[in-house]
Amino acid sequence: MNIEHVIKSTVPLELPKKTIINLLYTNNIVKEELARYFKTHDLSMEQYNVLRILRGQKGKPANRSTLQERMINKMSNTTRLVDKLIIKELVTRATCENNRRKIEIIITEKGLNLMATMDSEITEKEEQLTNGLTNEELETLNNLLNKIRN
Repeated sequence: MNIEHVIKSTVPLELPKKTIINLLYTNNIVKEELARYFKTHDLSMEQYNVLRILRGQKGKPANRSTLQERMINKMSNTTRLVDKLIIKELVTRATCENNRRKIEIIITEKGLNLMATMDSEITEKEEQLTNGLTNEELETLNNLLNKIRN
């Protein structure tokens, strides 16, 4: 179903406008679907993103600025996200021994276990969301999205 039909536009949209509306509309669908999934694990997408980044550190701590620069949503309040993950015992925060002004954040064993549990489910969810596209189409879509961003 094309985007004009979805949004019930009575006039044809110019191609750039149609593309942007289509991207935004599709982004919302994907975000809503993922948000429903993360809610079953008592997480937000942003909290999951922090856990994903910390797991990628392979046991090395990260600071708030490292998390912020790697976040998908740059507008996220990293301090608030980390505080909520600490309450859930999924991460810990400590002062760096070498630099008392630096705060180090590390994923806990509980956080790693949760991520391991979620891995196959996330992969399945991603495959469900993209199952209408071939691998070649996915490559093309990624290349096109990279071009828009750059």
